[in-house]
Amino acid sequence: MITLYGIPNCDTVKKARSWLSAQNVDYQFHDFKKQGVPAPRVQAWIRAVGWEKLVNRQGTTWRKLDAATQSAVRDAASASALMHANVSVIKRPVVEWGAQTTVGFDAGVWATLLP
Repeated sequence: MITLYGIPNCDTVKKARSWLSAQNVDYQFHDFKKQGVPAPRVQAWIRAVGWEKLVNRQGTTWRKLDAATQSAVRDAASASALMHANVSVIKRPVVEWGAQTTVGFDAGVWATLLP
């Protein structure tokens, strides 16, 4: 089962969901805002792709953080704490394709991961 994690009003998540639907792919959507972010998943994502890739330093949420909070994110533990405190700082979408995890939307890469 493919699980797509994100926020429904995020433009990239909308594109990703539309793409999956256009490919007739069944997937489960996990809404960060309504369902939260399960701690075990964040740890699994960090192991799979690295905390640096998960923290969206280009997004509005990151830019709104004060400099002290931003500079405190130096390792997996501090990044994990920030992602749990503020789910909007997670780069979206995070997709679990079974054994593989991707972050962000890339139709070319995704096409190679379809079952």
